[in-house]
Amino acid sequence: MTAPVDTNPDAAAASQASVSAEIGAIESAYQRAGVEETQPRLDYSPYRSSLLRHPTKDLVHADPEGVELWTPCFSERDVHPLEADLTIQHGGAPIGERMVVTGRIVDGNGRPVRRQLVEIWQANAGGRYVHKRDQHPSPIDPNFTGVGRCLTDDDGLYRFTTIKPGPYPWKNHHNAWRPAHIHFSLFGTEFTQRMVTQMYFPGDPLFALDPIYQAITDQKARDRLVATYDHDVTTHEWATGYRWDIVLTGAARTPTESDDHGAHH
Repeated sequence: MTAPVDTNPDAAAASQASVSAEIGAIESAYQRAGVEETQPRLDYSPYRSSLLRHPTKDLVHADPEGVELWTPCFSERDVHPLEADLTIQHGGAPIGERMVVTGRIVDGNGRPVRRQLVEIWQANAGGRYVHKRDQHPSPIDPNFTGVGRCLTDDDGLYRFTTIKPGPYPWKNHHNAWRPAHIHFSLFGTEFTQRMVTQMYFPGDPLFALDPIYQAITDQKARDRLVATYDHDVTTHEWATGYRWDIVLTGAARTPTESDDHGAHH
């Protein structure tokens, strides 16, 4: 059925003016923030819930030796290779663009981080998470849960087969939509080292309007969150391919987010 079209030119102009004013307000906030920061700000007014999700009390000091008694330990016996393919976890094939996401995890000197546990979670092709708090009016795909994990190899390489996620609305501000993204978690060698970040896709028109992406004021740092289409990773008649490396330390490190940030944002 064809949706009705508003033929009132005054109403259309007013709507366009409202959208333009909203975009201008968001962009002005970004510009006022400056460009000196390369990591996300935790107290950033355009991203409303960030005001509630950052620590407000002093850090709790822990005995380093005591913490090391409870470190995570992962090996090939704990993580099955099939967990890295999110398209075969159910009885049928999920709906959407099948794709491969791969890359290396390295330190600031380019050395591989081996046997690193990498976890991902994401929305389905319609922009819907399998979560009771996600009430976005988009269908749940019964053949796609949206979670996977793997271990990096000797070269620090990870690889996932999944479905390209869709954008989705969220309640940060009027007409707010998140760009398509995949959440990444790395555990390190201690529970206190866990790192969470997001990977985006090139050319997304929602970048300029997304407060989470724009919470990083440095453009080069934001660019490091965007994957690159790689035709060598693309598989003939099967899946498109994207490459995204994660740098853990140094000036070119990948921006990360606080674990207190919402898992579905």
